[in-house]
Amino acid sequence: MTKAFYPGSFDPMTNGHLDVLIQALNISSKVIVAIGIHPGKAPLFTFEERGELIRKSLNDVLPDRAGDIDVIAFDNLVVDAARANGTNVLIRGLRDGTDLDYEMQMAGMNRQMAPDVQTVFLPAGTASRPITATLVRQIAAMGGDVSAFVPKPVLEALDAKRKR
Repeated sequence: MTKAFYPGSFDPMTNGHLDVLIQALNISSKVIVAIGIHPGKAPLFTFEERGELIRKSLNDVLPDRAGDIDVIAFDNLVVDAARANGTNVLIRGLRDGTDLDYEMQMAGMNRQMAPDVQTVFLPAGTASRPITATLVRQIAAMGGDVSAFVPKPVLEALDAKRKR
């Protein structure tokens, strides 16, 4: 079967990210979760923390597939990172039409640069469509309840960060 490449910031992983990851595992034997590292951005969680939260979150809901993901960092073009990791399938989640417009632009540019790399769009489930990592970070920073938006390991990590 296919090995897929699922890029994003995952800062933090949301229920929407987890939903798309599970769908990706339904169509791929292995998924590389690729955390984009941008030197100009200061993430809430380190790469190592995000990787651990992704692994724990998947293990909580799909323990028999937890070994079918690798978590890596990348700081170059996504198509180059996908190729370097031996895959030509990009997974992208879609929440709404706005995401579709943006993702279609990205898919078109990626296809121009790398015609051998295919983008596969996976729709977010109804419950996770309004969730963004940015909103989760903002709500959590203000002491709001984000338990409906993130997996349990992420909720615990957000609570621990807030208490520091």
